[in-house]
Amino acid sequence: MNNILLNSELHDHQTALNAFAMNFTRNADDANDLVQDTFVKALRYSHLYQEGTNLKGWLYTIMKNTFINNYRKLDLRREHILTTEELFSSQLLKSAATNLGEGTLVEEDINKALKNLNPACLIPFIKYFEGFKYHEIAEELNIPIGTVKTRIHEARKYLKHDLKMYRPS
Repeated sequence: MNNILLNSELHDHQTALNAFAMNFTRNADDANDLVQDTFVKALRYSHLYQEGTNLKGWLYTIMKNTFINNYRKLDLRREHILTTEELFSSQLLKSAATNLGEGTLVEEDINKALKNLNPACLIPFIKYFEGFKYHEIAEELNIPIGTVKTRIHEARKYLKHDLKMYRPS
């Protein structure tokens, strides 16, 4: 389908997409942004759309996936935002003024601690650290979600103990 034809058909669905986006975002501005992102992706990937199939369903799928991906990115960013005014020396290790030698030593200690982890705990821990959800890890490793949670907990407990010298006082 060419982009001009697709563009006119996109606007035929704009009202329905706006309503659908409001269900996700609960905010008019965010909903408008989500609809625009959906339109941009639909045009960018128009070569993947098969004429004769349900355009509205295809657009809803793009919107849903865009919303989920944006939510995950926002969730990861929130985890990295410092919510306290007090800074600890371990947080200062990330500053530009840090001694590179000290950073190298810290990195070596972390890598050594990770190498000492039981591989059964290491793999789920790394996956979780990379941003995967518990159920995604469970599916990928073909183990129960409870096992995933236990192994991540054990890895955290071990790392917390092994790297206790970097904990704030």
